[in-house]
Amino acid sequence: MKPTGPIPDWFAEEDGMLLIGGCGALSLIDEAGDTPLFVYDMGIVRATVDRLRAAMPEGLDIHYAIKANPYAPLLGRMVGLVDGFDVASAGELDAALKAGMRADAISFAGPGKRDAELRAAIQAGVTINLESEGEAERALRIGAEIAARPRLAVRVNPDFDLKGSGMKMGGGAKPFGVDADRAAALARRVIASGAEWRGWHIFAGSQALNPGSLIEAQAQTLALAARLSEDVGASPPIINLGGGFGVAYFPGDMPLDPRPVGVALEEALENRPSILKNTHFAIELGRFLVAESGVYLTRVIDVKDSHGERFAVVDGGLHHQLAASGNFGTVVRRNYPIAVANRFGRPVSAEPVSVVGCLCTPLDRLGDKVVLPPIEVGDVIALFLAGAYGASASPAAFLGHDPARELLLD
Repeated sequence: MKPTGPIPDWFAEEDGMLLIGGCGALSLIDEAGDTPLFVYDMGIVRATVDRLRAAMPEGLDIHYAIKANPYAPLLGRMVGLVDGFDVASAGELDAALKAGMRADAISFAGPGKRDAELRAAIQAGVTINLESEGEAERALRIGAEIAARPRLAVRVNPDFDLKGSGMKMGGGAKPFGVDADRAAALARRVIASGAEWRGWHIFAGSQALNPGSLIEAQAQTLALAARLSEDVGASPPIINLGGGFGVAYFPGDMPLDPRPVGVALEEALENRPSILKNTHFAIELGRFLVAESGVYLTRVIDVKDSHGERFAVVDGGLHHQLAASGNFGTVVRRNYPIAVANRFGRPVSAEPVSVVGCLCTPLDRLGDKVVLPPIEVGDVIALFLAGAYGASASPAAFLGHDPARELLLD
């Protein structure tokens, strides 16, 4: 038997049926047409954003990194709920604009922007977070060619990282951003060119659950931004402090309380160096805003025994929910929160079961020796925390299976 992660508190049951947004899981499957199915509860997203705003300093912008979940109906609801979108490709830029987000509230990061992507971003009037000196020169050349003034920020590879983060984005050799000791020179080059310098983007890491680590990283980010701005000799219009706020996926994880982070950030901003007094600040979050809103529903199509172990084979798998299989950035595979949707809260079996997908690979394992109520063919398995890095972050074309359906609950 292996433990599972904690099921978020948003979910309840009625007569043994998992309720998502007050609706029974099986009725949602009927509405969508079949399994596998991602269901996103927009009520959870709104409550999460409201909770975050209450915890953060007044006037701090909250940006949504749409890589976490670019589902078009969800993006449309996020406009007006958050203050901006962060994108990482021309496709995401197009999705952000189609959703109705203002161009001047969109920033474009990513270390491999092609000329066509830079051109589209400059023409649209979004902020490009420059990842290198070479990218800056290409953006300036394209701006001159199309007679448009680029809006350019400098993404900094900081000289520190986010302690305890699941994925380190800064410190040491990284493909992301310009090393801190060269960032000021690049900003001076942007200003001298006549382009519109938009400030700094400093992202040290992601998926941190320790408030102290986030507080320390934000303090270091402010100090670095002040030092760089002094070197430039100009106040930055905007500083994107990055994100890094984690969610509790695994056994033993404790949900992040953003309130102490907000208290410390408010104090830090009140006492910030004079060169940053007129600067506007933003944080950039993806999974923290949407992960808990999502549930992946997949139906059991076979139950079998092999060498004394029981397997429940489902019609979904890692081609839809790669992260839950342990193949998306985790070193040691651990179990996501999992349940039998039509026996939610019912007594568990003494015999553990492994929930495996329909793909011809041993990597396709959604629950490893978990304890669940007795499982039968036709039951529905629910995997939680599926609102971020699910359908769009999984190899949907692998083995030619159909993509998962998606459903947004308002």
